[in-house]
This record gives sequence, structure tokens and C-alpha cells, in this order.
Amino acid sequence: MRRITVLLAEDHTIVRQGLRLLVEADGDIGVIGEAKTGREAVQMTSELRPDVIVMDIAMPLLNGWEATRQILKAFPDMKILILSAHSDPEYVEQVVKAGARGYLVKQSSGDILAKAIRELYKGKTFFTSSIAKRLKDEFQQSTDGIGLRKKKDHQLTSRETELLQLIAEGHANKQIASELGISIKTVEKHRQHLMEKLNIHDIAGLTRFAIAAGIIESSVQSTVKPEAPLKQTRLPADLT
Repeated sequence: MRRITVLLAEDHTIVRQGLRLLVEADGDIGVIGEAKTGREAVQMTSELRPDVIVMDIAMPLLNGWEATRQILKAFPDMKILILSAHSDPEYVEQVVKAGARGYLVKQSSGDILAKAIRELYKGKTFFTSSIAKRLKDEFQQSTDGIGLRKKKDHQLTSRETELLQLIAEGHANKQIASELGISIKTVEKHRQHLMEKLNIHDIAGLTRFAIAAGIIESSVQSTVKPEAPLKQTRLPADLT
């Protein structure tokens, strides 16, 4: 019997190792790749073509839902299961809109995770029960004519979302240019356009927006430090 191939996208090594043990326990699922960032997940999907991708949301350089959007743009039939510590409506809305076929919270058991992978492989969807109920209720409201309360939708492009995440994570223009493969001048132009589009004109405001929109988590901000010159330290005379 052919094993279901899985790509794990999770930035914490110990979590990836635990997930691998859980999903491979029964022998019908095999992990063929591990990505530490959303950008690695996009690249490895193209190289490995897994049956199912298990994707965390909060990852550096490129978050999970933007990685999901980019992967599905290139491979529309790819099956992506979001595995997150959060079940906030904002997170769920973003990844469902991006095209993910399933969403589990990290409190789920290993058996549930393996079952979700198998269901997605069969072409079905799989959501944590509370999320499934919320999606069903929202769908019923919209079809009953009640209408959903629409949040302000800024319709950021894929490139604008990438740029916003890198800015909010504290990367300088030079670092962003290198990461995206564009010139510093182009970064500056995109940054200005992004600020005008969101009507936010400072880095702190962009960071707050990125956190509120689920593009980054607040904890990511403390892990990324901008480049700074090394300070020269003068040694005491008796040590020179």
C-alpha cells in the first residue's frame, strides 16, 4: 500500500520531531520533508510534491497562510492542513480564504492529526469541531440573508503581504531587498505604496496591523533584531 507523503512546515524543531513521530506511527503516512519557514515550505512543495502539507501559521520570513496562498496559486490541487495554537476567527478566516482544506489546533491528539491527513488525502476537508461549527453558522447566516459583518478588507497582494511581514519582523530595507530578490529602491517604493494603501505611516502602526491581521504573532517581533554596527571596545592599558 502506497504511503501518504507529508511535508511538515513548522519553525520549532522539537515540535517538528514530535509531529513526525505522531503521523508516522501507523506506517501509512511518511514525512518526506521538513520546512522551518513559509518560504522553505513553498520551495520544498515545488521540489517534493507531497500529498499533504501540515502547515503552522506563525513562521518567520513568510507566514503559513501566505505560504498557503502562494502554494495553491502554483499547485491548485495541493492539500494543506493548518495546525495552529490559535483558533481565533481572524486566523481561520485568512487560511480558509487562502484555500486550506483543514484546520486543527495544536491541542489535538496524534490520532486526530493522522485522521485529518488521511481525510485530506481522500479529497475531503477536516476542521476542529469548534471551527467547523463556526464556519457552518457563518455560512447559514450568509445564505439566510442575515449577512456577515464584513471587516475592512484591504486586499493586499501577495508581494505586499510578504513585505509587510518582513517590515513588522524588524528587517531593514537592505535585508528585505536581499530576501525578495529586488532592489532597495523597489523596496522603498513598495513600502511607501503599502503605507498609503493602509493609511498607516509608521513602522509601529504597520507592526500592529500585521499582528491584528494574523500576519505575524507578537512574539515574533522580539526574536528579530535589526542590523546594528558593532561597538568598538577599548581595552585597559595593562591588557594591550
